[in-house]
Amino acid sequence: MRWRAALWRGRFLVAAAALALATALGLQSLRAPAPATVSLLVAAHDLAAGTTLADSDVRVAHVPASAAVDAAFRDPAEVLGAGTAVPVPAGLPLVPGLLATAEVGGPAGTVVAAVRLSDPAVAALLAPGTRVDVLAATPETGESGVVVARRALVLPVPGTGDDGAGGGLGLGGADRQQDASPVLLAVQPDEAPALAGAAASALLSVVVVP
Repeated sequence: MRWRAALWRGRFLVAAAALALATALGLQSLRAPAPATVSLLVAAHDLAAGTTLADSDVRVAHVPASAAVDAAFRDPAEVLGAGTAVPVPAGLPLVPGLLATAEVGGPAGTVVAAVRLSDPAVAALLAPGTRVDVLAATPETGESGVVVARRALVLPVPGTGDDGAGGGLGLGGADRQQDASPVLLAVQPDEAPALAGAAASALLSVVVVP
């Protein structure tokens, strides 16, 4: 009989525990379901322009479906061996516009010009992703330092197999420039005519800019 008396005295504690359990179960059932996620590829770390993507350069991220970039790659096999056309910060989803292809192209709104610098040694120092102002000088007329393109983007050269500028950027009208390997620049469409004209009649140099 003692156990019955103890049970009777503890009936309030039992009721409270049962109520707490029921409340917890009710809240669990009312909790919103976890949002749906999708898997996509992002840069595993900061990638310089011209980087040939390897396994260590990409990772799979799981993001809410509502925040996913539709064009982002999902499968590492789709990007391994491809090169980055521009610098890519860590965590940025990898989309086709960030990668260089056999069809040479720059950022949206630009056109691509193959150029030769008057000094191949300077050209060789320019890595893909560098921004430069292109200056034209005409020694015969004494004209120097005319800017023909501003903040042009140095692009990777398809098929070079390295992260450099592939032997140099360059343009210029002097015969001695013809032994410099051309390098690709993404420039504004309205700058392309002046750039082409300068290539035929002037010596070109660049100034690295932010």
